[in-house]
Amino acid sequence: MKAPLSIRARLVWGGFLVLLAFLAGAGWAVQQAYIDSVRAARFARLQTTVYLLMAGTELNAKGSLVMPATLAEPRLSLPASGLYANIANVDKNEEWQSSSTLGLNLPFQRQQAAGQWHFDTVVAPQAQSADQGKTGRAFLAASYAVKWSVNDRVAPLVFSVLEDATEFDRELQAFARTLWSWLGGTGLLLLLTQALLLRWGLAPLRRMTREIQHIEKGEQAKVEGSYPSELAGLTHNLNVLMDQERARQTRYKDALDDLAHSLKTPLAVLRAALNEPGELPSMVAQQITRMDDIVVHQLGRAGASGAARFAPHLALAPILNRIRDTLAKVYVEKNLVFTVDCPAELTWRIDEGDAFEILGNVLDNAAKWARQHVSAHIWLDNKRLCIRVSDDGPGFIDPQAVLQRRVRLDERVPGHGIGLAVVRDLVASHQGELAISHAEAGGAQLDIVLPAA
Repeated sequence: MKAPLSIRARLVWGGFLVLLAFLAGAGWAVQQAYIDSVRAARFARLQTTVYLLMAGTELNAKGSLVMPATLAEPRLSLPASGLYANIANVDKNEEWQSSSTLGLNLPFQRQQAAGQWHFDTVVAPQAQSADQGKTGRAFLAASYAVKWSVNDRVAPLVFSVLEDATEFDRELQAFARTLWSWLGGTGLLLLLTQALLLRWGLAPLRRMTREIQHIEKGEQAKVEGSYPSELAGLTHNLNVLMDQERARQTRYKDALDDLAHSLKTPLAVLRAALNEPGELPSMVAQQITRMDDIVVHQLGRAGASGAARFAPHLALAPILNRIRDTLAKVYVEKNLVFTVDCPAELTWRIDEGDAFEILGNVLDNAAKWARQHVSAHIWLDNKRLCIRVSDDGPGFIDPQAVLQRRVRLDERVPGHGIGLAVVRDLVASHQGELAISHAEAGGAQLDIVLPAA
């Protein structure tokens, strides 16, 4: 499969095509405007020449043309000068041609409606003189027809002037060469400038690529460079992802460590039960159930994501109610009263597994130690999620020791000794805070504060 073009190649080729289309369109428009301007100026000069002919034209009493020996335009008197004139007296079927037409057969206009100007580019038939070659020549033509009045008689005259288009074409070609040379040079300069700007503009991406390669090789722990605002969010999210992955790996390691430690006690009990065959079946069933709970607990802890930044908004009230209903069944013999307070519309960016792990552990811990009452309150305060769980039990003697893994206040209470330590790790992975204090009811109070992702 062919590799796709790089971003730089796409931008360069895209800019080249757009610039080429723009320069071609602009050049064509300027060239056409110049051609129209020069042609209009040439036709205006031919029109002026026609007026000069009209000023010098006379008709005698018989209605025949009478022209002066010299005209105000000297080129009309010079043979093959490039400017040629013709006057056609339609009724008399006679013509007058300037001296410049000597030996030439030119396509003058001889019939035309009176009172109308006619401008055009015409091509003469095959040349009649050696200097013209074997192909026809192009001329700029201007003609005007009038009804000339003399002695109460009206004579239709057609004044026609031709100018060799060679100079006109040469002028246009010189302009085209100059125009396209400048546009081509400008285009190359713009492309070079664009390439340099792209190299400068894409430099942060190349630098980021090098940093990621260094991270892959283990030469650095995160993206450390300072990047433009368009990439700052990406680099920050990359660092968050890497931090979360490291935290996940740490949790895996801790979970395996805790799993091995937690399984030591059930295995020791089973080993001791071998000496008492009568109690062995019940002891095996009890310890297997305990080991199954340990494995499930540690797997749940290891699988907690801590990826709040990329998690969808989650409604917390249904989760809190499900945990309350479950614990009410688990501790049914204690006849506990659960008070939960969480707005139904309250949502938070948190993985569902993390939410169950945090709320489930703290509520389960409160239910274990509570005498009659367990309360849970969740609210938002200044874009922070606040969770408070309290009970009316004996409270904590050493709150800091409780947060350490494998430490329990009373081994007689069923549990794995690491519930609150798991909560501590999860809260830390969300950059939150966990505080333990004495509740007003006399028991323990846990306060968790999670900042917005």
